[in-house]
Amino acid sequence: MTGKKGNDLLKYDNVKKPTFLYALWMLVSAIIIVSIGLIVFEAPIQILMFISMITLIPFMLGLGYTYKQVRKAMISSMSKALHPGIILLSVGILIGAWIASGTVPTLIYYGLETISPRFFLVTTLLFCSIVSVATGTSWGTIGTAGIAMMGIGTSLGIPMGITAGAIISGAYFGDKMSPLSDTTNLTPTVTGGNLLTHIKHMLWTTVPAYLISAVIFTFIGLQYSGVADAGNVSALTVYLSETFHLGIIPLIPIVVLIALLLNKKPPITSIFIASAVGALVAIFYQQFGISRTLNILYSGYEVESGIEIVDSLLQRGGLTSMLELIVLFLFALGLGGMLAETGVLEALIASFADNIQHTGTLVLVTIIVSYATLAIGGSIYFSSVMSGTLMKPIFDRLYLRPENLSRVIEDSSTQGGALIPWTGSGIYTATTLGVATGTYLPFCFLALITPLVSLFYGITGLTMTKYEES
Repeated sequence: MTGKKGNDLLKYDNVKKPTFLYALWMLVSAIIIVSIGLIVFEAPIQILMFISMITLIPFMLGLGYTYKQVRKAMISSMSKALHPGIILLSVGILIGAWIASGTVPTLIYYGLETISPRFFLVTTLLFCSIVSVATGTSWGTIGTAGIAMMGIGTSLGIPMGITAGAIISGAYFGDKMSPLSDTTNLTPTVTGGNLLTHIKHMLWTTVPAYLISAVIFTFIGLQYSGVADAGNVSALTVYLSETFHLGIIPLIPIVVLIALLLNKKPPITSIFIASAVGALVAIFYQQFGISRTLNILYSGYEVESGIEIVDSLLQRGGLTSMLELIVLFLFALGLGGMLAETGVLEALIASFADNIQHTGTLVLVTIIVSYATLAIGGSIYFSSVMSGTLMKPIFDRLYLRPENLSRVIEDSSTQGGALIPWTGSGIYTATTLGVATGTYLPFCFLALITPLVSLFYGITGLTMTKYEES
């Protein structure tokens, strides 16, 4: 028999499909290794993913795979890490370049001068939303505007977890709604839908959740009126004004990046060019010198000011800061590829697929599958492809149009990337913002509310567009 390949992996005639119990045991084995490793031993997620991959090899051999076929399955899936890996490296370079150029310091300085603590959180939500919609990248928004807003929030005395929640909510709003976003283009492609129809359909769930989130952040922000630490604010602004030349010129890299992306230039190329512009500003305007600037692009901005808030905010970025994430991508995709190659998820879903007869149940199962594939594969891309491939036949059977499926995937999988600690998005977000996932997760209101709105529509049938049954 030929194994089911949900993510376009290899096909072999010498293997058999796993039974429900066999598939369940394979999945549970991987989950147990990761869970125990994280909770009991506090081990790095990368090595746990690697051990899980090794553990699955005997299971694949038991299904008839040869060692050569196992290796090909892993490599085929791990090769998908190349594109996001290059994006990660370019974002790391961008962060270093924009700190050295004074871009991020300028945003922090003038933000502290103009933003009221009372409305800081909702301002952060709106600002990050605008940047993310314009650029189409949540990671780029978190790594630039996000770092700046974290600096402002910390200086104003607002808890880091709440500020991070506002940043993430705004960043992923844009990642969902921008036609420039890779996930927004990928999801309707997988489900067989249309890009603009997909974006319009997401408005039904995203807009109500966004408005509710904005109201919540506004009310929370009212509690922090006048609590800014004057000493912290003064120390930070003085350091920034004395160390960097602030003003309009350091903002040029932002204008360049937004202009390139709005003109539909490739994200990687746009980020590289914006990084180069930032490096030029650092060399010629900030007078950092070529050697120091190149070192910052590679290993990040380094500072030992003796001021805790300055060191914690500015000591980041660089190409090397993203290497751990790339290792995670490789092993997570390798693990997910092995599970996809053997048809584990298909076997589990097939056991109850025929019993799904109502849109509410279907939406709920799709949300669960999206989160499960996200946790297993460690990647939003993997989750989108797997969820779309697995659930599309059931949506078709119920005459539901593809934009329904793509919307549910985006409502859960895309936004959920930052909520799971061991995914690429989760590790990147926590590392870049300097806040643990568990600290900011309760305040990611958009990501928490949108799936509930989506489930409401599934239960009531509202906005669930259908084909004509004829």
